[in-house]
Amino acid sequence: MDSSSFPDVESSNSENSSSINTGGGGNTSSTAGTSSSSGSTLSRYENQKRRDWNTFGQYLKNHRPPLSLSRCSGAHVLEFLRYLDQFGKTKVHTPICPFYGHPNPPAPCPCPLRQAWGSLDALIGRLRAAYEENGGKPETNPFGARAVRLYLREVRDLQSKARGISYEKKKRKRPPATTSSEASPPLPPPGEG
Repeated sequence: MDSSSFPDVESSNSENSSSINTGGGGNTSSTAGTSSSSGSTLSRYENQKRRDWNTFGQYLKNHRPPLSLSRCSGAHVLEFLRYLDQFGKTKVHTPICPFYGHPNPPAPCPCPLRQAWGSLDALIGRLRAAYEENGGKPETNPFGARAVRLYLREVRDLQSKARGISYEKKKRKRPPATTSSEASPPLPPPGEG
């Protein structure tokens, strides 16, 4: 496969999401006809989802042998994710590296650059949604396959150990619970009032 015709995944600093950049400078021919007919602009998420979907479609076309979406399985999605690793920008230390487990190593090392787990996770989420929006059935969605979920968990755990960063689930912010003493005014002491 010709790597110049494929994307890389980049992290976005303004939102903790990832994006697929085709690197070609102008992938307008495949995206011009998919804008909303009402003339309203699509959200950043919707634009990114469309670009990711088009990129995955291009990957299937360039696959040897070419693959149709209906024949695409979780194994093909894993192949796509591994392919994207070559464009990664996240240093993932190997267990033999002296900086294994250090989030900020003091010197360079020859460890490989990979796609960050968060970028892959966000990418799969967008592709999973796009698949169903483009007529795919949820039960046949290759982006929701068990193998893909297990792969993402494995990447998360590996990168967490290698980079010394814990990927904890974000806790939902709940409104502070009021205690019974805060909820009602204090009662006057007996004998008063």
